[in-house]
Amino acid sequence: MFRQLARRMQAGWRSIVVFIPYVWLLVFFLLPFFIVAKISVAELVIASPPFSKMIEWTDSGAMTIRIVFDNFIYIFNDDLYSRTYINSLKISIISTIFCLLIGYPMAYGIVRSGPVAKKLLLFAVILPFWTSFLLRVYAWMGLLADQGTINNLLIWIGLIDEPIRMLYTEFAVYIGIVYTYLPFMILPLYANMEKLDGSLNEAAADLGSRPTNTFFKVTLPLTTPGIVAGSLLVFIPATGEYVIPDLLGGGNVLMIGRLLYNEFAANTDWPVASAVAIVLLILLVLPMTIYQYYQGKATEG
Repeated sequence: MFRQLARRMQAGWRSIVVFIPYVWLLVFFLLPFFIVAKISVAELVIASPPFSKMIEWTDSGAMTIRIVFDNFIYIFNDDLYSRTYINSLKISIISTIFCLLIGYPMAYGIVRSGPVAKKLLLFAVILPFWTSFLLRVYAWMGLLADQGTINNLLIWIGLIDEPIRMLYTEFAVYIGIVYTYLPFMILPLYANMEKLDGSLNEAAADLGSRPTNTFFKVTLPLTTPGIVAGSLLVFIPATGEYVIPDLLGGGNVLMIGRLLYNEFAANTDWPVASAVAIVLLILLVLPMTIYQYYQGKATEG
């Protein structure tokens, strides 16, 4: 009897533990998504909040549901939004590639270092999180300015005669995004590489494989989960980035985050802004869903 009671209590606790994450997703992901989706199919009105109601009741007690897709039609017909989506995806993809090219050897070096050096290097990777994100971006503004540290150093060395325009350019946005999100690439790669069996490389070497061949045929395929995880952690937030393009780009670099701010705050057009956000979410979630589907099929196979 006591064993059955203990089993029921254990099963109940398991249900509670599993239920909590689902409640979290429902409250903080699905519910806001449905609210934004509801606003995206509304009309702009002069009221507070500035959009029409989806469900209204007439004087006779009849319920009317009004859904319009004019906001999505407006987005697809205006070149500004398509150019902004393309530019945001381009910047986030290139930034993700640079983070991977820089972060992969750094993570590999941390894994191959000694116990003391490994802790110090991991501490150095995590250290930027201890300071304010805005302060770090403002620091780059001082470094990249026309009269900033980098230009003054280059002039002092004699490499240039006049300052190079770096701030308020797309180059500065790339620098800011790569610097900010590089730890999000390094840490998943390090966690994945730390679990690798070093004897596989030794076995490949014993069989006559060269180090380069061993890396591309043994190490790189085994670290694919870390590459995918790190790339997603960089690509997704970089696509909707607002602060870095606004401060380092000076409003000259067109990205979705800036466009959303303009629609919500400047234009007070919540329906169009919500439609822009929904399209962005579809562009980001759909490829991930397809990848997860085929990844699951490959795992089952």
